[in-house]
Amino acid sequence: MDRSPRADAVIADQQRIQRNRTMLRVWLSVVLVAILALILVGGATRLTGSGLSITEWKPIHGVIPPLSEAEWQEELELYRQIPEYQLINKGMSLSDFKTIYWWEWAHRFLARGVGVLFGVPFLFFLATGRVEKRLRWPLFGLLVLGGLQGAVGWWMVVSGLVDRVDVSQYRLATHLTLACLIFAAIVWVMRGLALHSSDPSPSVGLRRGAGAVTGLVLVQIYLGGLVAGLNAGLASDTWPLMHGALVPEGLLEIVPAWRNFFENELTVQFVHRLGGYLLFLLAAWHMLATIIRGPGTTHCRRSIVLFGLVTVQALIGIIVILGQVPFGWALVHQGWAVVVLGFAVAHWRGFHGAYPMETRIRVSN
Repeated sequence: MDRSPRADAVIADQQRIQRNRTMLRVWLSVVLVAILALILVGGATRLTGSGLSITEWKPIHGVIPPLSEAEWQEELELYRQIPEYQLINKGMSLSDFKTIYWWEWAHRFLARGVGVLFGVPFLFFLATGRVEKRLRWPLFGLLVLGGLQGAVGWWMVVSGLVDRVDVSQYRLATHLTLACLIFAAIVWVMRGLALHSSDPSPSVGLRRGAGAVTGLVLVQIYLGGLVAGLNAGLASDTWPLMHGALVPEGLLEIVPAWRNFFENELTVQFVHRLGGYLLFLLAAWHMLATIIRGPGTTHCRRSIVLFGLVTVQALIGIIVILGQVPFGWALVHQGWAVVVLGFAVAHWRGFHGAYPMETRIRVSN
């Protein structure tokens, strides 16, 4: 049976939208890889104690590193004015300073690169009509969040330039969590642009369960930021016990009590461990419930993979504790957390289906 010209126009319009969505997904996937790299370099910057090596915020000029011996000496002299140098790194050689400087410079350079990688293509796609109306404000919001993240990063650095020898753990955890929120939001949008399985959602409860797992992963990342900010990974190097007990002494030594959950190294690690156990159990429950209610579905298969990813992350965390936070494993732990978050978001998004395809051509009845 021959199709009407209007039906052909609708099909052509749908194909155009699908092509545009494919381009957007490719672009967003590249941005995701860049953000993951940025988070890993940020973790390395923290682990090497390099975050305060650049004491000024120069969003434009700062892209150019020191090019002469005199400029290097100028940067070192600025670093000598802050407490970290005076109390911890006093007498640091220019060669050693260059090492920590390059980590921080690379982190800032990548951050600028991510901004360009997101902003320029977005404006191009917007100007050429390749961004659907429903996505314009969400993508613009992500661009704004990226700018805010840069400001939060400097707000974090400032906290370590005057009265401290490191940055505030509150601000570090905020900086890391905001980066992961941006990552998660991009995954949500990108997943909505992809074709989805025709398998229906087994139940509203399972969809909410997937959301709960995603939320708890993000909470764990925040707690991990506190651990990193306090060097709390060194508070106990045994597992499953801490200082010979399931519940170690000294968890509530600071007054008022609430501060222990943010400032007591032992308490922060203890809470992070509890969060890991809870996430493991929640992911296991979600997997079993999905297997029972939707066996053989795409949702079921994804829930199994998600549980596997969470299990691997738990094992990596144990290795980090037992090894007293080795550099390589600590970075793997942080990077894998972002992978778990990305998959959890994609799994949760799968319960909602793809964005409806609204064509410019309407078929009249």
